[in-house]
Amino acid sequence: MSDRTSMMAQPLQPPSAGRVAAYLGLLVLGAAVGIAGSLVQGGWFPGGLLLALVGEAGLLLGGARAAGSRAGAVAPAGGWMIAVIFLTASRSEGDFIFAAGSGSYLFLLGGMAVAVICATLGAGRQPDGDGARLAK
Repeated sequence: MSDRTSMMAQPLQPPSAGRVAAYLGLLVLGAAVGIAGSLVQGGWFPGGLLLALVGEAGLLLGGARAAGSRAGAVAPAGGWMIAVIFLTASRSEGDFIFAAGSGSYLFLLGGMAVAVICATLGAGRQPDGDGARLAK
């Protein structure tokens, strides 16, 4: 039996309590970045939109790097989306966060695109050991 088939036959282990707490913390941070970005993108339109999207990208890539897996980017992206979806709903009093302008749509669609890109670029599982290099 090769190493690859023996590795695939191992049962999955549940994540540790520390890892679950880290993912929940990243989820809350993602929601906070989503709320802050929602307020900033409308206040300072061109610069605020870029600041909100760069802040989201920094959190997602930082979460992936800190967790050492793509789930570190998915957790704050989920928090971001939950917060932004709740903020898009208008209240009975007529209050709303997002105006019907191009900046709001760029924030929503750009934020989703940033989440997909960062989750794709996040650190995946890499085999341990020395890397193979030619001319060693």
